[in-house]
Amino acid sequence: MTEAALHESTTPAAAGAALGVGREYLTFTLGAEGYGIDILKVQEIRGYEAVTKIANAPEFIKGVVNLRGTIVPIVDMRIKFNLGAAEYNQFTVVIVLNLSGRVVGMVVDSVSDVIALTPQQIRPAPDFSSAFDTQYITGLGTVDERMLILVDIERLMSGADMGLIEQAVH
Repeated sequence: MTEAALHESTTPAAAGAALGVGREYLTFTLGAEGYGIDILKVQEIRGYEAVTKIANAPEFIKGVVNLRGTIVPIVDMRIKFNLGAAEYNQFTVVIVLNLSGRVVGMVVDSVSDVIALTPQQIRPAPDFSSAFDTQYITGLGTVDERMLILVDIERLMSGADMGLIEQAVH
């Protein structure tokens, strides 16, 4: 096989892997900040709709919705991250996640886009000692002049305080 033929047969994905292309992230906003989560965890994006409240659930668990026969707990990320009162409007969306076979919805202010970040574009999360918990932050991604807080959504949603979701739903 000639070098030209070999070059032509290389797929874009293989070429991207050879160039060190990283993961794709769904970006969203909460207040003035941009966040990113692994696109492979996202099942769908929906408009915000009324939820059924669950008694004695933590404040950040807004309630549950019936999504095609599946009862899905809805977590308000503004409340979870202590970003103040959430304002629900036409831009408010629910990102439906599939985390290890468990379906969870998270309310965010808006969804921006899907971006690919190379390992070179991701910096480790700064160490803030015990000032606040950064265990859910996998790093900080930079795109042009924008900085994104990259969240390990599976770790966040399966944390000890989030274990209440399963108790509330079952």
